[in-house]
Amino acid sequence: MKNILSKDKMKVTAFSFFLKGVILLLLFLFPFTLHAQTYQQLSERAIEYIEKDSLHQAKDLLVQALKLDPKNEKNAMLFSNLGLVQRRLGEFDKALESYTFALNFAPLSVPILLDRAAIYLEMGKTDRAYTDYCQVLDEDKKNKEALLMRAYIYVLRRDYPAARLDYNRLMELDPLSYSGRLGLATLEQKEGKFKEALDILNKMIVEAPNDATLYIARADVEHEMGHDDLALVDLDEAIRLDASSADAYLLRGSIYLVQKKKSLAKSNFEKAISFGVPRSDLHEQLQQCR
Repeated sequence: MKNILSKDKMKVTAFSFFLKGVILLLLFLFPFTLHAQTYQQLSERAIEYIEKDSLHQAKDLLVQALKLDPKNEKNAMLFSNLGLVQRRLGEFDKALESYTFALNFAPLSVPILLDRAAIYLEMGKTDRAYTDYCQVLDEDKKNKEALLMRAYIYVLRRDYPAARLDYNRLMELDPLSYSGRLGLATLEQKEGKFKEALDILNKMIVEAPNDATLYIARADVEHEMGHDDLALVDLDEAIRLDASSADAYLLRGSIYLVQKKKSLAKSNFEKAISFGVPRSDLHEQLQQCR
């Protein structure tokens, strides 16, 4: 009888040690399981908040997730999303930092390079934007956004032959590209090829007769050609289509100022200011309206 009890006691003791071992193992593993789930949950909740435009909440969640696991390979996406949120909040320096951290995890990520380049452009750092667009095109020679924006930078630099190469390549890839054709028309205008610029814009207006931007672009070409009456007709149409277009009022004010119609010029400049043009940018023009 004692032997039986002793054996049972040994079994209970062995089971007790086994149970303790299982509990310790679970305690060891549980934090890592919870850690992984929390990282994933925070990431997913952040995306939900971004979609709801609750940007501050999204930012907090992304920062929490990144602190949980700073070396996780998925942090490229988290830093990219954080950059997006910060950009939309107007925190451009922080957004640049986030995109750069993202690129540390994924150096050749085309979407992240494009996002960082766009912020560089918004901040006026065109040389850095140019570098990113070139890197994108090294990875993807047919990337339309990179071709378009690099061409735009070339125009800013007055490197018109290089701009034309990129625009032509873009037109080969997408002959109906709105931004590409509008950019090419601007390039023709910059090079003094007004007829070619008008040909492009006329075709685009036939295709999209309710696009105020196209009428403003054509008016600008007509103004440079000295056809101010035609330009004013186009600007009237642009304002009819979009009464809040600061560019239309700005150009119309400039034409009226050339025509010595100071009162009309001033009223158009004031309209442009009311729609977002800084008054300081028009200080000289307003002085001339006196």
